[in-house]
Amino acid sequence: MKARVRGIYATALTETLLDAGHEVVDASAPIRRRFDAEFGSEPPDVRIATTDDRQGVGVHGDPDAVGSLRDLLTDAGLDALAWTDPTPPGTVLDGEVTETLGGGAVVRLRVGDAGTAAGGSAETAEGYLPYGGVDDRVETGDPVRVQVRESAAPWTDRRPELDGALRAGGGLVALEPGSGTRVDVRNDEAARELSGMLDLLGLEPPEGWRAVWKPPAVDADTEELQAGLDRAVAAADGLDAAVDAAGGVGVLDGSDPVRDEPLATPNAGFWAWFGRESRFALDDRRREATATMPGHHRVKAGSADASAGVDLAEALCEPDADAAFPFGVVTDAFGPAEGDALRLDHGKPDGRLITLGEAAVTAVDADGSVTVEREMTGGGTYDGLDVPREAGDVAETSLKEGRWWYPTTYRGRDGTVRGTYVNICTPVEVFPDAARYVDLHVDVVKRPDGTVERVDDDELREAEAAGTVPEPLAEKARSVASALENAL
Repeated sequence: MKARVRGIYATALTETLLDAGHEVVDASAPIRRRFDAEFGSEPPDVRIATTDDRQGVGVHGDPDAVGSLRDLLTDAGLDALAWTDPTPPGTVLDGEVTETLGGGAVVRLRVGDAGTAAGGSAETAEGYLPYGGVDDRVETGDPVRVQVRESAAPWTDRRPELDGALRAGGGLVALEPGSGTRVDVRNDEAARELSGMLDLLGLEPPEGWRAVWKPPAVDADTEELQAGLDRAVAAADGLDAAVDAAGGVGVLDGSDPVRDEPLATPNAGFWAWFGRESRFALDDRRREATATMPGHHRVKAGSADASAGVDLAEALCEPDADAAFPFGVVTDAFGPAEGDALRLDHGKPDGRLITLGEAAVTAVDADGSVTVEREMTGGGTYDGLDVPREAGDVAETSLKEGRWWYPTTYRGRDGTVRGTYVNICTPVEVFPDAARYVDLHVDVVKRPDGTVERVDDDELREAEAAGTVPEPLAEKARSVASALENAL
């Protein structure tokens, strides 16, 4: 299997892939410097790219290749989780417009079994269709047939981007509606050289399609260029045949049946999220190839500025691999600091992310402890405590980097303790703007009268049976809950 890898996890994942006997192609310059290996220029079977928020990676490409990588990536650590992507790029789907926005429409897509495989409760997913992606006016309730241009990780607030026109291929060359040839290479000299080579070889797209040659084509030989175009043409022919038989793409006229399953699935994909333990395990993998500071991936995942700071630190001095993670130094440089607002990013085992609101940071210690407070609004009761929530109550949450749990204590205006809720989760990470973890369902509560109860074991059992919480992670959650139940 040939893989192309990009982003902050590239070195660690390249080490992992090579050790597993896979090939890495179209390697970046830093990867070529760090490894004593041959890196080809052939089109990859699968692409691995770090998500924009640096929390994990998206893996997309040939279905067999993608399937072979899922276990390899989640083996990074106990808190590495993966979810099937129900809308991998290139997929052609039917859907219905549910909302029109300023620049495009929200579409409920019929993704079939992929929806439940991704951890969802229904066989649908949402996508975003820019108005420029279709020729006709789009209204709420319109049936549409669209192709996924760009997918989105389940923990982000983005929707997959859709288009009402087809595109095929994408390794060395992609084919899109139109005519002629375009070279999508930023280096003008390389682009001219590639254009000349294409003219010399007579590599023209079929009628009705425009060829868009990608940067990897610059380093490809003549046989690879021809093979890349042949693959793109075959993919385009297959798409054309399937779509024409179904009645075309774009806004449907209502006479064609709306399909519950994807019309074409040239690619498969999944999203892998790395927790704190997994990031440190990836540090160890990266260290086999190059100097790596303790907490390399943990710091880089926090912010773009922190990522650049890691690069500078490792370039200036040789990191001590046995040193402790410098939490105090990192927070002093990048935050959070006392007085800052910190989000509580509450990940769910099915891949979703729920933000529990912002809290004010009241204390930060170099040992990894961060305390935050929120003032509560009135109404309802506190989950698990069965205690009324009153306006002016204060919730104090004690976070500690790397701990598999955190407590929130609720107090009334007069300081009376109204109860404590202890959340069991993957190891807490305190980034500059947010504390991040994945909730593991089971929790422990301590009521005002001092009674202690373990709650939501049934939810953990259901998640384990559904496959969203792997058995070893579920057992860890139960172990932590039992220890806390006894300690409280």
